Amino acid sequence: MPDPLLLQVVPEALLSNIWIIFFLILFLVPMLQRRYLEQSRRTLLAKMGKKRKSVVVTLIHRQEVLTFLGIPLARYIDIDDSEQVLRAIRTTPKEVPIDLILHTPGGLALAATQIALALKAHPARKTVIIPHYAMSGGTLIALAVDEIVMDPHAALGPVDPQLGDQTGSYPATSLVKLMERKKIDEVDDKTIILADQAEKALSQIEGLVRTILDGKCDGEKADVIVEEFVSGKYTHDHPFLAEDAKKLLGECVNTDVPGEVYDLMKLYRMEVARRRPGVEYVPVTGK
Repeated sequence: MPDPLLLQVVPEALLSNIWIIFFLILFLVPMLQRRYLEQSRRTLLAKMGKKRKSVVVTLIHRQEVLTFLGIPLARYIDIDDSEQVLRAIRTTPKEVPIDLILHTPGGLALAATQIALALKAHPARKTVIIPHYAMSGGTLIALAVDEIVMDPHAALGPVDPQLGDQTGSYPATSLVKLMERKKIDEVDDKTIILADQAEKALSQIEGLVRTILDGKCDGEKADVIVEEFVSGKYTHDHPFLAEDAKKLLGECVNTDVPGEVYDLMKLYRMEVARRRPGVEYVPVTGK
């Protein structure tokens, strides 16, 4: 006859092992999902780079949500700051073209400026591919390249500066207009300071856009682009769709988005929490 004590110990040990296995699965599944997404994206990037004879870089402001049985367990975003884009540009041979897949609502002006100027300085052909939108700082980056490839319904946006603090953000042009319309003794010190910074910010971004456009278009066309994108003529979220961009920027804009780009976007899921952009690229290897 079996020992009753043994019968009691075996189920307890089995139950303990089941819990260990369960927690191992909870740990392993997100890691395996992450590896699958990374490998799938790198495979597509390599395929696209080989086809286009370029280094393909992504700047995608998204984050995948990893799940187990439909329950969100962890959020993971890969190489996630613009420093990696600069590294990708810096390590790309001068004769090799760069394709930047861009999907972002914008971000820090400094980071966008560094990327835009680094792209402009790269001697080979530069292309930005926009499957959905590249607003604000994303548009600043797009202005720096030789070719902008947009989905017909993708959007660029104004690059007019936005200033503010913990209480909110305000368009620089609106702050300047406020000071023009009110007497100085009717405005508080904080607003006066913001307006002063707004004037400087507008001057700086206009100068930056003209620097980026230098060599791409004449002064008259640059004036039109500055008026449309920098002057505060529109709200900061105003979309310039592909047709609008063509009218403003000319033949450097087209809508021939490679199919691989749409496939790649399927491997990114919209972020739940606010995160920084993600960057991935496949470096050039020897022949």
